[in-house]
Amino acid sequence: MAIASISAVALLATACGGSSDDDSTSGGGAGGEIISGGCNPENPLVAGNTAETCGGDVLDVLTAKLIHYNPETAEPENDIAESIETEDNQTFTVKIKEGYKFHDGSEVLAKNFVDAWNYTAYGPNGQQGGYFFEPVEGFKEVSDPKSKVKELSGLKVVDDHTFTIKTTEPVSNLPLRLGYTAFAPQPDSFFEDPEAFGKEPVAAGPYKFDSWEENSAIKLSKFEDYSGDFGGNADNITFKIFQDQDAEYTALLAGEIDVVRQIPASALVDEKFKTDLGDGRYLEKENSTLQFIGMNYNVDPKLKNVKVRQAISMAIDRPTIVKQIFNDAYTPATGWVSPVVDGYKEGTCGEYCEYNPEKAKQLLEEGGGYDGKLTLTYNGDGGHKEWTQAVCNSINKAIGIECVATPTVDFKTMLTKLGNDELKGMFRMGWVMDYPSIENYLAPIYGATASSNYYGYNNDEFQKTMREAGAAETPEEANKLYQEAEGLIAEEFTTIPTWYGKTILGWSEKVGDVQATPFGNPDLAAMTVKE
Repeated sequence: MAIASISAVALLATACGGSSDDDSTSGGGAGGEIISGGCNPENPLVAGNTAETCGGDVLDVLTAKLIHYNPETAEPENDIAESIETEDNQTFTVKIKEGYKFHDGSEVLAKNFVDAWNYTAYGPNGQQGGYFFEPVEGFKEVSDPKSKVKELSGLKVVDDHTFTIKTTEPVSNLPLRLGYTAFAPQPDSFFEDPEAFGKEPVAAGPYKFDSWEENSAIKLSKFEDYSGDFGGNADNITFKIFQDQDAEYTALLAGEIDVVRQIPASALVDEKFKTDLGDGRYLEKENSTLQFIGMNYNVDPKLKNVKVRQAISMAIDRPTIVKQIFNDAYTPATGWVSPVVDGYKEGTCGEYCEYNPEKAKQLLEEGGGYDGKLTLTYNGDGGHKEWTQAVCNSINKAIGIECVATPTVDFKTMLTKLGNDELKGMFRMGWVMDYPSIENYLAPIYGATASSNYYGYNNDEFQKTMREAGAAETPEEANKLYQEAEGLIAEEFTTIPTWYGKTILGWSEKVGDVQATPFGNPDLAAMTVKE
């Protein structure tokens, strides 16, 4: 999932600072209100059309899916699913629990999954999550923007609580993927008016939607008839929307909000946040964020020569920027996949992720140079000003290109411009995994029709290798093929890896039982309000 700011997944890591055993993070109870920092969702809150964290954070507590990811290990656990069975990794039988309720009181049935997935995959509906259904039989026909075929042939309702999934080829990790937001069911009311529904969504998770005041707040309350195993503690959760990360942090220190999913760069310097928050009201965990810089040479032909792109990468002094801007909280990247997922291979980027001004100048000359100003666009609501300016300064100093860091109002605006091919030059991007797999760092970002492919990447060999990896009989064989696919990304160098992230949460004195989910955000449902 594309991330609005520097934060992400914490997997199998040891917390520093605050601890669930510490008095500062426990002692709360049920009831009360939690106010979380938030940002403007790109789109209305439709599960199949949300591919960024601003909306994703809200849907995390609104929705329930077949699978729930364990907050400590990220291992998949059954949620709405009673069972998911297969004998060949190509035909899957899904049985769902009886009595699971949507917020409108209707029961979650097998058809609510099948209908929702068909709607998301149907090309004319333009849903960003459609790409996640590519493995399902019939996707090619259904996903065409001019398609008249509205139903995936690989989805069949057997009875009220059973449906089957058939894929075009074996997909060994399909069940692992089914906890992602795009796979959430939708109630019958969704299909009556999907656009209006997104402004007042109905789901099946532990919290229900109350109100959404754009640019101000999104309010949720506990769903009293929630029948799942992953309920919440607080009576109410409010996402207060900020346009600036420093303003959000200031609000935390003033007690106006209760938790932020990342500490701003200004408070990382000299670990100022530890003094600000004191008594264990922070948490640090290694995570799987990959921060990177995107380019689309179909939109900006001046970046078409791969040597120009490689030169720009070699002109970025990653270690110095990480030290000066982030106080060494992050790690310079050496590839396009996070080190915390199984299958990670160190050094895929090779020398092109190493700072080398002389080699960068040589490559730039061989690639024909770059005339004019080079912009690095970033979203102004994500705390990216300092590091994007530092990257531009590094590029200018190393190879003489005039680079200017340029903000958009928020992440929503930047993604809209990218989707309309309106941004030339470079743009900052980040990725937090949707599910714990190397595949998730490749397919949704670089797949030919993937919703997060803002780079114009279209490589038949990459597509072929990814299909072979998905059909592999063992995880080891699959990972080897996924690594080969990552190598193809390295050859074209359409994006520039910068660094791997770290979860650094901060919270107020009012709340307890704070922990990071596998996706780097606070587990809001598990948090408690102190008496």
